[in-house]
Amino acid sequence: MGETGIHVNAMMHLYSVLQAFFRHRPDVYVGANMFMYYEEGNPKRVVAPDVFVVFGAANARAERRSWFVWQEGKAPDVIFELTSQGTKDEDVDFKQRLYEQLGVTEYFLFDPLDEYLRPNLQGFQLAQEKYQPIPAKRGELNSQILGLVLRPAGRELRLFDRASGTRLLPPPELAEANLELNTLLDDAEKRAEAAEAELARLREELGRLRGEKPE
Repeated sequence: MGETGIHVNAMMHLYSVLQAFFRHRPDVYVGANMFMYYEEGNPKRVVAPDVFVVFGAANARAERRSWFVWQEGKAPDVIFELTSQGTKDEDVDFKQRLYEQLGVTEYFLFDPLDEYLRPNLQGFQLAQEKYQPIPAKRGELNSQILGLVLRPAGRELRLFDRASGTRLLPPPELAEANLELNTLLDDAEKRAEAAEAELARLREELGRLRGEKPE
């Protein structure tokens, strides 16, 4: 199932702010929507995390088409999944168990529509090879690995530097594109709501006309 524009926008926002935050770290690789193969010789053993971060990555600035765990020497340290109607069951079941087995230290799930997860931001941290829920404080989660605070804000997952409290922002050109996309999505929702209201009015009018007695 294809993702909505809302999910794509949330994913790109998250990816861009993490890229900008770690731009001075040559040992950190940030990936998005990339195939991750985790069993050598078996191309069916593959997932595509929405966003992930790897520390201690060799040649972290090199572009990659896919992430091969056995070639890179490790799985990602942190993975984010943006839950949707088509992925919610896999995100909270199969992927959670898989990432636990692969040794992904932190796993976060965010539902930008606030329809499928309660609460809509959840996090897990590996402790003795098992995931333990990360306790939320006022709806926020702490990422020990990233050194960031995660805060849901409508359709966005906002990130804040834990040390300074500063909010992480994407590059200006992407921020402008995100704003434009949000405006288009809002306009589309308003048009859809107006169309539904007009359809309801027409149905009511049709019912009234059908109920009139002929002269």
